[in-house]
Amino acid sequence: MMLPMAESMAAIGAGMIMIGAALGIGLLFAVGLQSSARQPELQPKLQTAMIIGAAFIEGAALFALVICLMKG
Repeated sequence: MMLPMAESMAAIGAGMIMIGAALGIGLLFAVGLQSSARQPELQPKLQTAMIIGAAFIEGAALFALVICLMKG
């Protein structure tokens, strides 16, 4: 049985985690596209680095989300 305050704080924490992950991935791809526009010959290496970075951000967000919901 969860306390009402704990439920609401868990929901707020989960929302903040998702907003942070979305901002991080958005900034990652924005900078990657700018870099790709400046040096098109590096596009394959940049694309690989962006995908790996996005996977790390998503993984960290998922772990944080699970911890937040377990504590709530």
